[in-house]
Amino acid sequence: MRNNSKVRMNRLFGGGRCLDVAIDHGVCNEPSFLNGLEDMSAVVKALVAAAPDAIQMNFGQADLLQEVPGKDKPALVMRLDMGNPYNRIRHRHMWAVLQNEAEPLIGALAMDAACVVVNLFMLPDEPDLFRQCVANISRVRADCDKYGMPLMIEPLVMQPVTEHGGYMVDGDAEKIVTLTRLAREMGADIVKADPTTNAEDFHRVVEAARCPVLVRGGGKEDLRNVFDKSAALMRQGAMGMVYGRNIYQHANPSAVVRALMAIIHEDVSGEEAYALYQRG
Repeated sequence: MRNNSKVRMNRLFGGGRCLDVAIDHGVCNEPSFLNGLEDMSAVVKALVAAAPDAIQMNFGQADLLQEVPGKDKPALVMRLDMGNPYNRIRHRHMWAVLQNEAEPLIGALAMDAACVVVNLFMLPDEPDLFRQCVANISRVRADCDKYGMPLMIEPLVMQPVTEHGGYMVDGDAEKIVTLTRLAREMGADIVKADPTTNAEDFHRVVEAARCPVLVRGGGKEDLRNVFDKSAALMRQGAMGMVYGRNIYQHANPSAVVRALMAIIHEDVSGEEAYALYQRG
């Protein structure tokens, strides 16, 4: 970690761990992602009350968090890029670009973000998309070094769009470890990594990262499975989670947050976390 980024890192990691609730899905241009995010003001209000460590947003919605008065609120993690890999079809041209190519960090600095996040897509037969991501990260890292902004890199290994009607996570440990290592080589302060198919392999991802690893949640799942898997990944050395749809698309997002915070910060089991969730 760069020394000048530690100030913001301290705001992000409570006790060295972090639950970052991602609600930055609007830039994916995928209608199914927006279920539960229709009223962003209400979503942010509920999440602030639930008190996760951080909320992940884009510049155009970040004011909803940062205009909340007082200092006791989640830290802001700002998404800097956008692309079209999340749609259910393979586009003729696959792309990933920075939302502000001229000054990528300007919005994050203006909104007092504690961290920024950029994708590193590895899709089958899409070498140019990968090249674009490498260029984006290189551009952003230069400004992160300059301004002391922690850089979260999101290495995403995906299956072909033809497999499941959309680019879905490839949980192959070998692929995830290799791409995580690349993220570290490019200067990641935090890695947001997909879970390995077998949770017992996730320690290899942690070892490759040599920095805090947060687990990406992906699509909505059965909550008991989510809690069990989360607890198992924490035991493998993860320092927290970045969950979106597995929080905001459930009936009681605040209860999901409380249960995940207990897993992350109190080392409770999946069973104990589910009991907490059921109590509301």
